[in-house]
Amino acid sequence: MADVNRGNRPLSPHLSIYRPQMTSLSSILTRITGNALIISVMLIVWWLLAAATSPAYFATANGVMTSWFGDIVLALSTLGIWYHFLAGLRHLYFDAGHGLDIETAEKLGWGMMIGSVVLTVITVIVV
Repeated sequence: MADVNRGNRPLSPHLSIYRPQMTSLSSILTRITGNALIISVMLIVWWLLAAATSPAYFATANGVMTSWFGDIVLALSTLGIWYHFLAGLRHLYFDAGHGLDIETAEKLGWGMMIGSVVLTVITVIVV
């Protein structure tokens, strides 16, 4: 029998209902950084192919890579690399059966975020 009250029932919970949690934010950021790194790799491959093609084409690609835009993209790529690396370490820790309680998982999430920023700043200063 058809449900006559179908339009009056509440919708299932969605993003507007849930409070963002560190575990969900870190999971989403891991996926975002992974996909953003694909774009960064394509930019670096373009630069390397330009170096193998001709001096004029390399000058164009190198101009983009060493501009303010290239500096921002490479710094954000470094942030993404460090974040993704720390997320992988956290995932290995979880796979070993450790840190699965909410308090520890949230601390590890904050550690990933703060650690990736600190490691990025160190990398940018050193390199």
